Amino acid sequence: MKATVEHGVRSPLKEAGLTKEEIRHLSRELGLPTWDKPSFACLSSRFPYGDKITVEKLQMVDAAENFLRQFKFKQLRVRHHDKIARIELTKEDMVRVVTTDIGDKIVAKFKELGYAYVTLDLQGYRTGSMNEVLLKLEMVN
Repeated sequence: MKATVEHGVRSPLKEAGLTKEEIRHLSRELGLPTWDKPSFACLSSRFPYGDKITVEKLQMVDAAENFLRQFKFKQLRVRHHDKIARIELTKEDMVRVVTTDIGDKIVAKFKELGYAYVTLDLQGYRTGSMNEVLLKLEMVN
């Protein structure tokens, strides 16, 4: 939100005072196919703090997550660590990846996208996992 203010990005629906619930209700009434689309965190949340974010890196993560969506995973995130893609999925979806050929397909595609290593995070999907490093730093200080 700070970046949107700094760069003069406008949010017309917010400026109109509409809540997320009202926007979904109006979208449904208008027959928009996205009325119940889950919200997605900004792609910049896929990168470690201090990492320079480029268009190319954003495109890599976006392409990786779009590829994973074809497998109908309940929740997913691709965390970008230079040449390493760290995939976060639910525990149930992890089982599907390691017990079928889905894992091989993911590795092949991610290497095509430019990742040298493809990992499956054993802690699973969780929002804000990139903040865990900050929490550890706060505990040390």
